[in-house]
Amino acid sequence: MTTRHMTGTREEWLAARLELLDAEKELTRRSDELARRRQALPWVRIDRKYQFETDEGSASLADLFRGRSQLLVYHFMFGPDYTAGCPSCSAIADGFDGFVVHLANHDVTLSAVSRAPLAKLQAYRRRMGWTFPWASSSGSDFNFDFNVSFTEEQQRENVVEYNYQRGGHAMDATPAPEPVAQFAATCGTDAPTYSRDRPGMSGFVLEDGVVYHTYSTYARGLDGLWGMYQWLDRAPRGRNETGIWWRRNDEYDRR
Repeated sequence: MTTRHMTGTREEWLAARLELLDAEKELTRRSDELARRRQALPWVRIDRKYQFETDEGSASLADLFRGRSQLLVYHFMFGPDYTAGCPSCSAIADGFDGFVVHLANHDVTLSAVSRAPLAKLQAYRRRMGWTFPWASSSGSDFNFDFNVSFTEEQQRENVVEYNYQRGGHAMDATPAPEPVAQFAATCGTDAPTYSRDRPGMSGFVLEDGVVYHTYSTYARGLDGLWGMYQWLDRAPRGRNETGIWWRRNDEYDRR
């Protein structure tokens, strides 16, 4: 059987690859510039006192730094009523353990934070085989203040603001799109309950005992954290998606 994809000689491939290389280099330069702009954002002092539950006990936001000056928080979708963590967040988190040790030795702590009670987070972490720090913000306004959790009233009145805009996200649609309903079911809940928590990532810095918020990103802004997608973007058929195909790491048929 002959492939439908364009074929060519090694010389033709090399010429096309060199042209692509120029574009790839330009993209890395643009990415470097974006990183500099992220780091140049003004810092916002956090005076509100947040409390978290961790493996070591009750903790403040400053405690989550674990003695380092920088903290990266992944806002993991695991609401109080979920029976399991979001599959998409789980796919992202599968890469965390490999990064944690390197970041820790570069003055950066990586931690997940979710609204579910700590016991649920600990049980799910054991199931997934993870060891990275994971704190519960149950009873705290932390998730709400950083726009990754919302109330039933906000949903009902259609005033959910996520990813720096009001409405327009698939999780706000009524009725819920099939992928949202499907994921909600895998988390043991319904679509509206599932959608009251959203994914995100926030950065913080600790200076002279003061915590500052430095950066947050949501939705497609998290794309670079999906290790599997960075590999797929370099695979012959790319992401090649026609729907939701990924699962939690223990839900695949082992091959």
